[in-house]
Amino acid sequence: MLNRLLMVKAWLLLIVLAKALWINSPAYAQMIPTNPQLPESFQERMRRQQEERNQQTQEQLNETLLRQQFQQPQLQQQLRLQQQEFTQQRQELIRQQQLRIRQQETRLQQQEFTRQQQLRIQQQQLRQDQQIRQQQELRLQEQIRQQQLRQQKSNL
Repeated sequence: MLNRLLMVKAWLLLIVLAKALWINSPAYAQMIPTNPQLPESFQERMRRQQEERNQQTQEQLNETLLRQQFQQPQLQQQLRLQQQEFTQQRQELIRQQQLRIRQQETRLQQQEFTRQQQLRIQQQQLRQDQQIRQQQELRLQEQIRQQQLRQQKSNL
């Protein structure tokens, strides 16, 4: 954007310079009609007006050059400020993305922890169920053995 602005200014400066050089050229001076029948004062007035126009053009050129020299540091400062603002916004975006990633990692860790806890609880319940079955089986076996003993006693 700065380069484009500088190019536009350069073209404007070139146009103003070309106009100033053209006006100051001998060919342009020859275009001023000289009529020997007119009084000398009129021709003098024409020449003076031409000189004034030339001087005004030169002053405008000088003003344009001064404005450009004054505006360029301002534009560079504005560009630096925009670059700083862009950098800050980019850093803030990166910071927010990193925060989201950390939050997501924390959620995943919590989910994994919960999954592990549930797995331990299921394993513990399974062991308890197995112990209860074993105890029930032992009781049943003991009951069967007791029954068999009673039958043996009764058969005797």
